[in-house]
Amino acid sequence: MMLNWDDPLAAPIPRVESKPAVKKETAEPIARDKATETTTPDTTEAKGHDTEASQSKTATPAAQEETSAPAADATEARAAKTPLKAVPFATEALDAPVAESAAPVVEKAAPPARAVADSAERTPMQQRREAEAAKPFTPMSPINPEDKRVINGIGDINQLAPFKYPWAWDFFINANKNHWTPLDVNMTSDISDYHHKLKPEEQHIFENVLAYLTTSDILAMRNIGLAVMEKMTAPELQIYQARQVYEESLHTWTYQHCIETIGLDQSEIYNRYRMVPEINQKIQIGNRRLDAVMRPDIDLRNPDDLEEFVLSYAFFSGIFEGCWFYNGFSPVFALQRRGLMKGTAEQLQYIMRDEVMHVSFGIRVVRQIMQEEGVQLDPRDIRDMWDEAEAAEMAYSKFLLPKPILGYSQEDHHEQFRFIGNRRARQLGMEEPFPGAKNALPWLDEQSNMRKEKNFFETRVTEYQTGGALKWD
Repeated sequence: MMLNWDDPLAAPIPRVESKPAVKKETAEPIARDKATETTTPDTTEAKGHDTEASQSKTATPAAQEETSAPAADATEARAAKTPLKAVPFATEALDAPVAESAAPVVEKAAPPARAVADSAERTPMQQRREAEAAKPFTPMSPINPEDKRVINGIGDINQLAPFKYPWAWDFFINANKNHWTPLDVNMTSDISDYHHKLKPEEQHIFENVLAYLTTSDILAMRNIGLAVMEKMTAPELQIYQARQVYEESLHTWTYQHCIETIGLDQSEIYNRYRMVPEINQKIQIGNRRLDAVMRPDIDLRNPDDLEEFVLSYAFFSGIFEGCWFYNGFSPVFALQRRGLMKGTAEQLQYIMRDEVMHVSFGIRVVRQIMQEEGVQLDPRDIRDMWDEAEAAEMAYSKFLLPKPILGYSQEDHHEQFRFIGNRRARQLGMEEPFPGAKNALPWLDEQSNMRKEKNFFETRVTEYQTGGALKWD
């Protein structure tokens, strides 16, 4: 059996045995017979002579000597009688076995490809490569950690240590202790809850939370992987961000797993951000921030470009993930507190703990850039950022909660956004954008900080090593 290389997952292809090779003694007459079928009637005599010639191959040497001279004479007569243009192939095939005195024709072998390439003119790429290879090696001085910077550094991006930012390496180590997958969580009860226990307004909330989060996590992944990582000049920062990219893709898998397991229409759920203006508004704000720092001509040594990059990074860390994500999980947690959709809520708890680390890391990087580069963000730009984020979140909460459910309302959602926004602003070193905001959902932090004990036979224990020790301020 052979592997199907076009589709490795398909069944193997039965091996086809090749036919046994035809012996040379029988192959040559067959070829001659087929060739002579297309000749003129004048070659009939030649065909008979060819049969005699083939029989002479099996005769004794003495007999072959006796028949060689007449055969040569017959061949010359046949060649003179038959026009060359009528039987070019047949004449060649018939003459080959009997013209023993003719010298074999040896075709000249083509020169090797390398010889042809060596004799041809060098391409610009080859010339550059050879010029680089011809340069003598010059030993370099050791890396000084103090030369490293978050951006615009002069260190070696390929050399990890010595560290300048050991805290970034600690983030990476801790993130690897927090591994999980959506397949670790039992979703059986969620199927029954959604189809038999949730009210229509609760189904509306559940579906649209997933519709928003599944698109948002892809956007968060693109921001870190495409807009941020390549601008970092310290490898310990990039390494944690690479882990962050993986975690964002894991979160996207989780939402897809929940949607598929419960039996929702994937096409309809995934397309809601294109159809629902309250979801689309938040996505477009993120897209605009992302596009601004993915310009090919962006120069972080230019003060205006640098400020735009820092503001974009602050938005994604402090608002997109720090407020919108954090607040976005709370409606499902409200269902969980009533014993509903426990599997999905557990998955969101694990995602929330990842996001807490993403937010903490991003905010620390933003503050480090501002310190190293002397960035002073314009207070008007900061105010606009918070006002735009609040307006989008208020519209989203009105769409999500047209009427309250047990234990959760539109006012709770909006006020909690303002409260978490003040927390993120303090962490970024900014003034509180919403003075006097109240903690409308005091139980929300417990969803991230609480260590849970589980019956092994009910669900796989997936414990976060750092979950209970996280600090907000």
